[in-house]
This record gives sequence, C-alpha cells and structure tokens, in this order.
Amino acid sequence: MIRLISLMRPFIALPILLLLSGVAIAQRSAVSGDGNDTSEFGPVMRAYLGYLSNEQEVVDDRASRREIGATYYRRNSNRIRVLRQMAIRLVRQSGNDYVPELEAVTQDEFGTLFEKPPKPSTFRTNEILASKFRFLGAVHSGEVFYLFARLDPYEQAEIMQRQGKDTATLSAGSRTGGAEGQRLGQTTTRPRRAVPR
Repeated sequence: MIRLISLMRPFIALPILLLLSGVAIAQRSAVSGDGNDTSEFGPVMRAYLGYLSNEQEVVDDRASRREIGATYYRRNSNRIRVLRQMAIRLVRQSGNDYVPELEAVTQDEFGTLFEKPPKPSTFRTNEILASKFRFLGAVHSGEVFYLFARLDPYEQAEIMQRQGKDTATLSAGSRTGGAEGQRLGQTTTRPRRAVPR
C-alpha cells in the first residue's frame, strides 16, 4: 500500500500544481493593468496595452533571472508605465481606436532618436522635431521621460513638402543661374571627354 501511494504521488502533485498555477495566473491578470479596465477600448488599443504588458513581463523575467540590474529594471518599468498612461490619454482625448508609435526617452537617450539632440527646455507641446516626431510632453515617473509620437510617412512627406516650398520661395529671390533658374525639362550637361578605344 505504501509503495502504491509513493507511485501515485507525482500524479497527485501535478493536478495540485496546475491548479495553484492557474489561480496565480488568474490573480495576476486581475491585478495587471494598473487597475484600468481595458473593455472601454477598441482592438487596436487593447493590442497595444497587451504589448506593453508583455514588455513588462519580459523585464520582470529578466530581473528575476538577474540578467539586468535594479537601475535598468526601474527605468524600463517606468518607461512602460509612462507609455501606457500616454496611450490611454491620447485615445480618450481623441475618441479614436488609434495609437501612434510612441517613444519615451530620458534626456540622456535623445541620441537614439535625434542626430543632433535638441535641448528639452525649448520643447513646446505638439511641436514637430526633426520632421519625424511630435513632442507630446514630459512626464516624471522616477525620472523625467520625454514622450514623442513618431509621425506617419504621410505626415513626414507633407512636412518635407512644406519645407521644400519654403526653401523654393526663399531661393526664388536670389537666382544665380544654377538649377533654380532652369525651366522644367531643361538639364545642364557638360560635354563628355572622348576616350579613344
């Protein structure tokens, strides 16, 4: 009889283990989301919030395996929290189920977005920077994060076209006989040197 019980021990332990892990998962999903119910959002926003939850799980997992330090963990957890807050704010303000590509960086990370990092003291809300980003605001969460929405390709093209028109208007007053003075279809060529064969 004792031998039979010892043989059945793994079969009894497995269902108990599965039951406990199911309870833990249910509790975690009920607690996750910072208390915000996502049922008010459409599928795009819910997908984005799910993406952020997955990112937090990755950071938590790496921290539990001691692959990252406490500073890295705090910064990335705060970054995820700030991105979540901004996405919720944008969707609630607009009433649209649309989340732009968001970036949250600290001042020392500006080099990841800009070739020549600008000074944050000059930023104005909704200002376009480097023809690629719209400044959304600064949020303090452990440290100051600057939030940007990456412009979609159509917005970028429109801005570049406007800048091109402004440049053309400025150069129209000072024609020097260069390419600006050419009519459409005209080309400037120089004679090619004949090379004997």
